[in-house]
Amino acid sequence: MNLVFSRRRLLAGMGAVGASLMMPRWVLADDISEFQAIAQQAWIYAYPMLMHYQTLEKQLLNPNAPEYVGGFNRFRHYSQLYTPANREIVTPNNDTPYSWAWLDLRSEPQVLSVPAVDQDRYYVHQLVDQYTHNFGYVGVLGTGREAGDYLIAGPNWQGPTPSGIKAVLRSETEIVMVLGRTGLKNADDMPAVRALQQQYRLRGLHQYTAGPAPTAAAPIAWPAWDSKSGLGPAFIGVLNQILALCPTQPSEQALRERFATIGIVPGQPFDFAALPANQQQGLIAGIQQAQAQLQTAVTQTRSTLGLFGNREAMHGNYVNRAVGALMGIYGNSVEEAFYTGSRLDNQGQPLLGGRRYRLRFAPGQLPPASEFWSLTLYDLPDRQLVANAIDRYCLSSRDALQADSDGGLTLMMQSGAPEQDASSNWLPTPQSGAFTLILRLYGPTQDVVEQRWRMPVVEVVSV
Repeated sequence: MNLVFSRRRLLAGMGAVGASLMMPRWVLADDISEFQAIAQQAWIYAYPMLMHYQTLEKQLLNPNAPEYVGGFNRFRHYSQLYTPANREIVTPNNDTPYSWAWLDLRSEPQVLSVPAVDQDRYYVHQLVDQYTHNFGYVGVLGTGREAGDYLIAGPNWQGPTPSGIKAVLRSETEIVMVLGRTGLKNADDMPAVRALQQQYRLRGLHQYTAGPAPTAAAPIAWPAWDSKSGLGPAFIGVLNQILALCPTQPSEQALRERFATIGIVPGQPFDFAALPANQQQGLIAGIQQAQAQLQTAVTQTRSTLGLFGNREAMHGNYVNRAVGALMGIYGNSVEEAFYTGSRLDNQGQPLLGGRRYRLRFAPGQLPPASEFWSLTLYDLPDRQLVANAIDRYCLSSRDALQADSDGGLTLMMQSGAPEQDASSNWLPTPQSGAFTLILRLYGPTQDVVEQRWRMPVVEVVSV
């Protein structure tokens, strides 16, 4: 049944007394300024979840999409580095090949099994719920280098923990994304990465325990997604369907009740056209204000501290969560990795193709990371890798970089090859157009977390 969210239609079917008793809570947001403010807040709240759903739609629901992973509860491994042709996510990580999976936890938990790895091998499996919280990690920094079985459970599972399970990782939502990253040491290391990826394993709990299969969960009525209109008023209808798989958390009870006053109700349809004209205008204005608020917040962000993490780490800061989704969705929590960078030079001007730049780390000031660091270049505004003649998209501590005479390190960013013999330290830029640099530190030290270490400025090199 297509319920239409319209005060006029509701009142037409009710007497005056009945209306006062039966009117849905959301239609009580009569004050247009309040309606607009709630719309602004709700859009900021929804943005990361909508971007997450956009990824899900490509990887899980569209078999014809190049990003399709093959269905629930199975891995798709990418056994090559990302190139400019891969555009399914923004700011793709170009130094650890990915392994993607989507888990449906409604009928039973899934068990993630990982192999033992050597001391010089990095890997991580990041567990992301539908809020885009990083609620759990399995990897060398979080759980160690030994082999192990880890149970990933949904919000309603109450069963006993089977023997052999090292830890139970519980999601707040029924659908979970697993994003695996396996460190690639160099081009010759790819066969070893592929062999390791094949040892990552997902099994239903009944398969792990050799028990009977559970009753299958009902098919999910996934909402249609249109990237052109999905961030407009249609966001409410999509969000309502997403929230049907996201039980309300106690910390969000009041927020959900506030959102319900403009039609955000889990599982319910939403008809923008049926709203009164003043509410339509208020909703559109709130969305526009939210988008401007997000863009402003992005321009003021210099690192990923506070942008990614579990619910406790995010402290209810929904603007930061949205900034993280816009700047680079699925960033790791700071305990796992730290991201910083710049889109401006030392003169405060945008980094532009066709100009020459350098990034110098003074002696003793290399990025402090226990595993490794990398510097990657992305175009703007798309934040995708940039095609270049030598197919080089990042520089890393695992590369054979040439140190300065004093023990420091200078990296060059320009479109043409350096005149001096410094090609090992050269990161090609586009011929024209704006770009940004992202520095990733895997296993950041406390100096990074406590902001005692900062990335140097990107300097303009005179011609």
